[in-house]
Amino acid sequence: MSNSESPDGPPSFEDAFRGDDVEQRIYGTVLQTREPTTASTIADVADCDPKTARKYLGWFSELGIVTRHDGHPTTYERNDAYFEWRRINQLAADHSIEDLQQRVRELSSRIEAYEDTYGAPTPAAVDAVAAAESSDDRTIDDVYGDLGDWATARDERTRYERARQQRASAETEQVSG
Repeated sequence: MSNSESPDGPPSFEDAFRGDDVEQRIYGTVLQTREPTTASTIADVADCDPKTARKYLGWFSELGIVTRHDGHPTTYERNDAYFEWRRINQLAADHSIEDLQQRVRELSSRIEAYEDTYGAPTPAAVDAVAAAESSDDRTIDDVYGDLGDWATARDERTRYERARQQRASAETEQVSG
């Protein structure tokens, strides 16, 4: 252990999965991949046998956690849709319909404020340089910060609205069932 690493802190970046079992190491490696990757490469990062990696990657593929791309060699890619679905399910499980509606309202207000401030319907429609140059109050960093926050608010509003719809649908089914 390095002098700067505390015994209770996270492992170093070079050994991020120290102490995890092989399944967790492979799962953690998949979470970090950004493009289709071979089982051998995943096995190298997860510090396991490629055969073991293929076994878990096959299982993760069946669960929808990864997408398997047949070819020579076969590659695996993190399935972002699975993680989005999981996040929405968790929001629906953790929050009441009222809480979800309130969050949608808050995010909608924030989005409307950005639309008014920048005179645009989306962050992508804003010329950040022109917006910064035409303002005495906002630097280019401020504008980019706003655009990032605006885009995040739009994504979050969609998630919360989908969770609200899911929760409402589940409650309607319970009442009628």
